[in-house]
Amino acid sequence: MHSNTKDQRPPGMALALAAALAALALSGCGRGGATSADQAVGGDADAAAKRLYGRIAFDPCTLSSAYAAGTIAAQCARFEVPLNHAEPKGRKISLRVAWLPATEEGAAEADPVFFLAGGPGQAATESWPLIDGAFRDVRKRRNIVLVDQRGTGQSTPLTCRDAVGEDDGTQSEQTMIDNSVVAVERCAKALSVDARYFTTTDAIADLDAVRAAIGAARIDVVGVSYGTRVAQQFAGRYPQHTRTVVLDGVAPNELVLGSEHARNLDAALAGQFKLCQQTPACRDRFGADPREQLRQLMARLQAAPVEVDYRDPSTGEQLRERVTAGHVAMLTRMFSYGPQAAALLPLVLNEADRGRYAPLMSLSKMFGKQLSEELNYGMQLSVSCAEDADLFVVDPADADTVLGNAMPKVLGAQCKVWPTGQRPKNFHEPFKSSLPVLLLSGELDPVTPPRYGDQVVKHLPNGRHLILRGQGHGALRVGCTPKLLGQFIETADAKKLDARCLDTLGYVPPFVSFNGWEP
Repeated sequence: MHSNTKDQRPPGMALALAAALAALALSGCGRGGATSADQAVGGDADAAAKRLYGRIAFDPCTLSSAYAAGTIAAQCARFEVPLNHAEPKGRKISLRVAWLPATEEGAAEADPVFFLAGGPGQAATESWPLIDGAFRDVRKRRNIVLVDQRGTGQSTPLTCRDAVGEDDGTQSEQTMIDNSVVAVERCAKALSVDARYFTTTDAIADLDAVRAAIGAARIDVVGVSYGTRVAQQFAGRYPQHTRTVVLDGVAPNELVLGSEHARNLDAALAGQFKLCQQTPACRDRFGADPREQLRQLMARLQAAPVEVDYRDPSTGEQLRERVTAGHVAMLTRMFSYGPQAAALLPLVLNEADRGRYAPLMSLSKMFGKQLSEELNYGMQLSVSCAEDADLFVVDPADADTVLGNAMPKVLGAQCKVWPTGQRPKNFHEPFKSSLPVLLLSGELDPVTPPRYGDQVVKHLPNGRHLILRGQGHGALRVGCTPKLLGQFIETADAKKLDARCLDTLGYVPPFVSFNGWEP
């Protein structure tokens, strides 16, 4: 916002968005490295269904997501690890592990692929149905291993209900912070496990324990968003057990997660709104400056939230609630993640600017519900408080952004009452490695912009950074990327990939009506 509106940012906006602000990211026997998996365990009917991968016994299961069609057939198991890896004989916790055998029978290579989900707070087994198609070539000759990171999914989840307040436009920023601290402290006291041991460092020790248990000398790690931090930390700590690394939506080790969300979003919005300005139909319909329209809309709603009737996107129920500047910020940020959604943003903001708030409210509620279901906020706090919170600083320049600069105050206050672990002294040092590494970035990514990938690849002599034109956060499923992913993991050579197929990617035209874009 301009200087005369800097103090009109939504007071509770950072709290309403907190679940999304941290980054919103997981010895074989040669070919057929899991040949023992085809052997039944025991003699009764139940045991006959079990399959061994190394020394872990798996049962048939299916993976599904409310946001993906169909189900994925898999093998699932429980695997115990120490709560504190420094005390291997101490208390144990249970991890959920899923195994997707190679689709070409008998062709599995010795190095499985470990997929590392984002967040922090997402579970690999819950994220997989959304990303499975990107691995169609990889899965032909390699097993996929999914480990719900400790604190997420079904791996001793650190569940915190109602820890992130809803901004109804009536409370001050400090009141919202105070309320969230009370909720976080209540959650911490109710936990049956020590939340100090749910950091990235603990998680990579879990991954290596699973690797050893399935008998894989080396693994391929594919991380998305926050999962790229996990991947870099794993490969840096266990290079002898890593064959290749894929980083999609790169978060450099040096980055304080969440510290640049505000400026990154505004930069991405500038690029996205530029597309509208360059499209005559969009410019004529919505004006020459969508960003200024957004600024004025948020200022008005901050000054006077509006009661709106809208339809619940999940139930279809007709509801009435106040729409606030925080709802606008939520929707703006989430729409900016992908080019198809971003193409709708000028239209939805224009509708709201004209007093038609129902579409905005319904979509904001839909995204908020999805975030609360996908992200485990307790685990997110364990990661952020140990690894980033003490490095946060308030940047006055962020006050003039869509998200504002409240996050350091919110996180700092919450971390004072959350059990906080420790990070290694070299945790934030750059990832330097001679391993083959493929880095992927979307040109218009609002969270992990291409400059992050450029920063990381400087230290990787066998790395290569591909920037996908017109794309947002998450590149694995886009265009020919699945083919390139398969080729990279097969050859372990990013330099020789023929990536010219990505040149066909373009920009999604902005919508000028809910019927679509102009032909």
